[in-house]
Amino acid sequence: MAAPQAGAEPEAAQATGGDPAAPTMTPVQVFGRRTNPNATIDNLPPEYAGGQVARGGRLGVLGNRDIMDAPFSITSFTSKKIEDQQAVTAADVARNDPSVKFSAQTGGTLDAFFIRGFPVAEGNSGEVAFDGIFGVAPNYRVFTDYAERIEILKGPSAFLYGMSPNGSIGGTINVVPKRAEADLARFTAEYTSNLQAGGHVDWSRRFGDQREFGVRLNASYGGGNTPIDKQSRGAFVGSLAFDYRGERFRASIDAIAQEENIIAPSRPFLVSAGVAVPAAPDGHRNVTQSWENSKIGDQGGLLRAEYDLADGLTIFGDLGGAHTRVDRVFGTPTIVNANGDTTNTPASFIFDINRFTYDGGLRASFATSAIRHMITFQALSYREDLSRGSTNGTAMTSNIYTPIDRTAQRIATPLSVPKISQTSLVGFALSDTLSAFDERLQLMLGGRQQRIVSDNFSPAGLTTSSYDKSALTPMVGLVVKPLSNVSVYGNYIQGLSKGDIAPGTASNAGEVLAPYVAKQYEVGIKADFGKIAATLAAFQIEKPFGQLVGNVFSAGGEQRNRGLEFAVFGEIVPELRVLSGLTLLDAVMTQTNSPATVGNRPIGVAAVQANLGLEWDTPFLTGLTLGGNVAYSGHAYVDVGNTQSIPAWTRFDVSARYRTTIADRPVSLRAAVQNVFDLNYWSAVASYGALMQGAPRTVQLSLSTDF
Repeated sequence: MAAPQAGAEPEAAQATGGDPAAPTMTPVQVFGRRTNPNATIDNLPPEYAGGQVARGGRLGVLGNRDIMDAPFSITSFTSKKIEDQQAVTAADVARNDPSVKFSAQTGGTLDAFFIRGFPVAEGNSGEVAFDGIFGVAPNYRVFTDYAERIEILKGPSAFLYGMSPNGSIGGTINVVPKRAEADLARFTAEYTSNLQAGGHVDWSRRFGDQREFGVRLNASYGGGNTPIDKQSRGAFVGSLAFDYRGERFRASIDAIAQEENIIAPSRPFLVSAGVAVPAAPDGHRNVTQSWENSKIGDQGGLLRAEYDLADGLTIFGDLGGAHTRVDRVFGTPTIVNANGDTTNTPASFIFDINRFTYDGGLRASFATSAIRHMITFQALSYREDLSRGSTNGTAMTSNIYTPIDRTAQRIATPLSVPKISQTSLVGFALSDTLSAFDERLQLMLGGRQQRIVSDNFSPAGLTTSSYDKSALTPMVGLVVKPLSNVSVYGNYIQGLSKGDIAPGTASNAGEVLAPYVAKQYEVGIKADFGKIAATLAAFQIEKPFGQLVGNVFSAGGEQRNRGLEFAVFGEIVPELRVLSGLTLLDAVMTQTNSPATVGNRPIGVAAVQANLGLEWDTPFLTGLTLGGNVAYSGHAYVDVGNTQSIPAWTRFDVSARYRTTIADRPVSLRAAVQNVFDLNYWSAVASYGALMQGAPRTVQLSLSTDF
């Protein structure tokens, strides 16, 4: 892993926000970072200048890599950025990257995204990785309480991480859990409008003669009324992390529990065919009834271990799993006319989702003549069982501008929760990273063989369909450094998702299609000037999909996304930091079953997305930092025919924080206002054509102190 460029600030100075004279919280520095390239458990890349992002991130099976040594586009947001932004969920952090589009409902029950124009985490299978492993993070929403880093790998990752549980191919979000890097005892009091309050405790210690044992505890609770009408929310989050760092053996154990209860959760809106999309309502308005509710609980755990058999030879293994329970009563409203009238049938649902995963392998590094090799072999298995029961209520009407309160319906709780599907993903990966000329030239080659086995069941337990197919997904990556601070890179990598089973209306009903293989071609350049860095990437992703042509169902459809991504981050001057980017997307349906839709833009994909974020350490008051962010999204279509759309929007956010000392204790005061001008807007469209209502003006306050 490359070292930081000359002139980069020490981490303790970065933690002050650029002003070494300002009072600081206890710095949480990386303890005992290893130079062993095979280590991943305690080999976290350091922060970049300014402290908002890290110098690198995890590339799945390839482990942690510096951004200048990665043939992919990656962004890793740090705990400093998470805390200063007062980010509640991983989604709050991820949307700082303009390649990421938040495509879920604020005040709703889940977080979902588009990355490079493809949906991620829209289904009932969790698609956020935890410490590089799928199947451990909470299924629908990931809180930041236990997150040290939020990493975003853009582009398909079937080789790097294994197939995503729901087959997403736009990118991967990975949560790096907190570790006991230093002795810490911190309390944060939090307030969010309209009347939400809570507290968060973050405590850690290291023990042993060499401080080889570590424990870190995070616990929080918050609740109250939100800025959305009729809505209240309560959430408990707890995590406990243990780690051991020996001379040759390293291990970690993470346990997570969280529960979120929402009264009158916000819902996305479907739009009837042929209906013009009405203007967005006031962001405070909520058509959900006060008796509709959602309760989601998650418990998960992960055990990781690695042992150095010899210099340059490490074996590793991971074992983890999670359980999600959903108990909810609500429906999905449909807008039926341009006046904003809606119809909705609420239902009582119970979901039980169980996930189990394990993997093992080895990493070896050695030299042959002038070429160095780093070889990784991994075998991985993932299993998911989904059970579901439901009971329908009675249809009711309302309006997005003037919601109507309806008498509470007594919808019976489902009498049973039968298993409706089970999925198994099993495979192995092999890679070799070849480097020469002091790592000025790096070539990465690899492939993953993966088998997808899936069965669907009727409520009576009878098998209604089965799927059993395999695919090989290769990867080629190249990094060339013509200058010590410039990297030119390219990659070819594939994404993988389960092929469909031909429906009963097709002449080939029941035919099992081969897995859909998406292909990405990407080239880019990265420049690191020590205090500030910039990246530019150009990519093309081609993804097939199933469709009926005549009366035959086949994988004849194709979506092609071409794009340009530009990002800049770091310190313009010591008092001024930037975190900004621009994404341009040319997304088209290149093959469809109708000439009328060939060449149309896919649902929900905006042509332009941009973020401009700045922070300024004021000269007139030591410890005071002012910040602002401007987010822009172009218009997006709601239907395949491109006849319905939402307009472009621009949102402004501002923030301030002040670091001082009170009674010999470091104190941080933070304030933020999201959507400063209280813009009413449709923020996004899900891939299935549902509208997402933008959040109203929201105020956040917090106070942190070490004790």
